[in-house]
Amino acid sequence: MLPILILVFVGVAQAYYIPLIAPVEYKRGDSIEIKSTQVQSIHTELPYSYRNAFYCVPEKETNFAENLGEVLHGNRIVNTAYKVDVMSETACTETCKVDLTAEEVNKLIDMVEKEYEVQLILDNLPVARKFSSPDGKYAILQRGHKMGSIYKDDAFVFNNFNFKVKYHPGSSPDTYRIVGFEVESNSHSDNSCAAGGPLLKLQKDTAMSIPYSFSVTWEASDVAWASRWDIYLNSGSNAQIHWFSIINSLIIVLFLSGLLAMILVRALRRDIAAYNHDEEMDDTYEESGWKLLHGDVLRAPNFTTWLVALIGSGVQLGATFLACIVLSMLGMLSPASRGNLIGAGVSLFFFFGVIGGYYSGRLYRTFKGVNWKRAAFLTSTLYPGLISTTCFVLNFFLWHAGSSGAVPFTVMIMLLSFWVCVSLPLVFVGFFFGYRKQPFEYSVRTNKIPRPIPSQLWYMRTFPSMLLAGILPFGAVFIELYFIFSAIWENQVYTLFSFLFLVYVILVICCAEIAVVIVYFQLCAENYRWWWKSFFVAAGSGLYVFFYGAFFYCDKLEIVGFTSTVLYFGYTALMAITFGMFTGTVGFFASFTFVRYVYSAVKID
Repeated sequence: MLPILILVFVGVAQAYYIPLIAPVEYKRGDSIEIKSTQVQSIHTELPYSYRNAFYCVPEKETNFAENLGEVLHGNRIVNTAYKVDVMSETACTETCKVDLTAEEVNKLIDMVEKEYEVQLILDNLPVARKFSSPDGKYAILQRGHKMGSIYKDDAFVFNNFNFKVKYHPGSSPDTYRIVGFEVESNSHSDNSCAAGGPLLKLQKDTAMSIPYSFSVTWEASDVAWASRWDIYLNSGSNAQIHWFSIINSLIIVLFLSGLLAMILVRALRRDIAAYNHDEEMDDTYEESGWKLLHGDVLRAPNFTTWLVALIGSGVQLGATFLACIVLSMLGMLSPASRGNLIGAGVSLFFFFGVIGGYYSGRLYRTFKGVNWKRAAFLTSTLYPGLISTTCFVLNFFLWHAGSSGAVPFTVMIMLLSFWVCVSLPLVFVGFFFGYRKQPFEYSVRTNKIPRPIPSQLWYMRTFPSMLLAGILPFGAVFIELYFIFSAIWENQVYTLFSFLFLVYVILVICCAEIAVVIVYFQLCAENYRWWWKSFFVAAGSGLYVFFYGAFFYCDKLEIVGFTSTVLYFGYTALMAITFGMFTGTVGFFASFTFVRYVYSAVKID
């Protein structure tokens, strides 16, 4: 069954291109501007605008509108000094000479040493440079072109760019569609168009003039317009490893989940049958274990307002994750549409506030809370407040570095207005209707006087339980985390959302089962304070996500600089908290359902 599901989901994902984007067809002689989105480096994670990269300035500078996701990602789309004429090849032409001061040369050397790459686009298609795989069997395309190279501690700048544009015939005669955009970068000292001469070496603390040139060639291609992104999405050398790792992870996690479920169901059935049989046979039967807690097990927890706020935020996040994964899997949020995934995630989170508010309100009613407005306000502000406060602090580091990744103040005001006008009211509306609805029904009554809780074993305390229980949910996602972290921090493209959907489902199952198991053991130890415990034990997987982020930083990345390190661990901490809130919510609802079902299955006097 599992292989069939994987084939179905992967088949859906490979029917990939968005039907909402129509191809642009050009006629011979049409002029197209080459644009730039940003200049970035995987060693600093501090993107900059193309205007700050010491390249030729076009006659008329134009800033193009970006969507919300592009702005948050640090893209600043501007025109460059390079233009191509459709089906007209351009011999090497000197574009301009850029005069740099000694300070600017030093900054350029620093950017070359940190391997900054320029991201260019033509007809919404990113430029790519081609190089061979380590075994030399196939070519790999990497987006962007490097600003220069380092050889024997000397920095050389690339100042000659040979663009190759691949085209496919359009739907009507004498029209063409762009299906490929590649670049070959070179360094030439005196004449930037003269091949074979000395390289252009950057002299530290020395002002200099850099000549830039470019050429354009056109090449026919059999690639259809709908498949033009395939070379970017399928150019990774770890594709086969990805397949085997994901399938292996899914099988292992499903096996462990089934094993846990089988043990738990067998133990519960035996306990319930024994309790009911003993009470029917002997009226003097003395209760023990989890049945002893029937008068306290559903007693409202401490800090109910904070708990329902966390649960409401977790529901909101879970719905957002699921919607984004499904839309991406169906091709509605393609990587071809830059920033759409981030923008859709923010928008969906705001709109799903009504769902989070509803479950938070109904749970608050179940706990017999009275100040529902305060609880609704906390639900609507807890997670957005945490994210916005942290990002606002991190934004100061980006502003100080002059990075284009710094979110403009106007965008902050827009997001704040969006939250106040959309998310906040929706959370209150959902909370109001959830609070008016009948509370969750209990099959047992709660005693007025709480019973004492015996001393607990050390591994049943909250933090050890989090560490022990968090391993299984983390095991469901740690392979996928590698590719997600690579996409975020190493300028890769993540496309296998069909696998991510399966991992999402398996993660939910694992969180539910591990939380139920821990709660069952806790009830057997006669500890009825399981509400917060059920949330924290499943949320413990977030700790492992943060630990994995630290491992990824030390083992895979070569990030340099204090600011870059602060940004990395700041955003990784937010990812871990977000992950923990979602998994904790899954564990809470699974445990709540489990407790209600179990105590409704036994006979209570």
